[in-house]
Amino acid sequence: MKLAFSTNAFKRYSLEEAIKVISGIGYEGIEILADVPHAYPPLEESQVRSIKDTVSKCKTEISNINAFTLYAITDVYHPSWIESDETLRELRIQHTIRCIELAKKIGAKNISTEPGGPVQGPVQRNNSDWDYLKELFVKGLNRVAAIAEKMEVEVLVEPEPNLLVENSTQFLDVIKDIKSQHVRLNFDIGHFYCVSEDPAEIINKLADYIGHFHLADIAIDRVHNHLIPGLGSIDFRSVFEAINEIGYRDFVTIELYPYQDNPVYAAESALKSVKAILNKLD
Repeated sequence: MKLAFSTNAFKRYSLEEAIKVISGIGYEGIEILADVPHAYPPLEESQVRSIKDTVSKCKTEISNINAFTLYAITDVYHPSWIESDETLRELRIQHTIRCIELAKKIGAKNISTEPGGPVQGPVQRNNSDWDYLKELFVKGLNRVAAIAEKMEVEVLVEPEPNLLVENSTQFLDVIKDIKSQHVRLNFDIGHFYCVSEDPAEIINKLADYIGHFHLADIAIDRVHNHLIPGLGSIDFRSVFEAINEIGYRDFVTIELYPYQDNPVYAAESALKSVKAILNKLD
């Protein structure tokens, strides 16, 4: 596997500065935030060239385009795929399409997106409410999937606690209705741990769908708060062994957006911690 770091921890830096710092620390890849202040599309052609030139000069790769948050419009989650207002749902769809186009222009193989939600009000799983919201989500994904196929870019759904799709069973329930192999999974190790699933076990369960990994540690109480690897309670050795077992050789992106005050420290500490674990597997 190859290690990358997400620029969403470097919001106080320009995108080009973040790429230079992250590559200088020793990461092989960069995940680019497709939101303010970094690369909210559509971008001017000069901005696209600047990103490509910086990536090239730093001799790094783009691990993923992070199209999850939408602070440029509202906040972390909104507008989502399952808004009651069709106009708001369309904003999410169009943003995702623009991110696919951006990925194609700058040479990224995949983008990641939110998994529908948060759910408005109490929704019981496996009833008519769930079925209706899943239908909205699947309909939107199938629309962007057709474009993703033409662009040869994968759209990766990222399950998250308290959203429409938060665990492996729900992901499999959704993906069976997607009419494209260009919609797959962004496997966030910490998110699955938060909902009391064993990441190492479900890596094998979801192996056919995994297009990319996000990595952060989570405290023993399983509250969704991204920590530097080693400061929480996830057994990363078993996780990395499972990743090796399925033959995954692409990027694992460390995502530590809570560390806006000290992103360089977070990136350096995370790389040291993860490499120490990987070295023990050799």
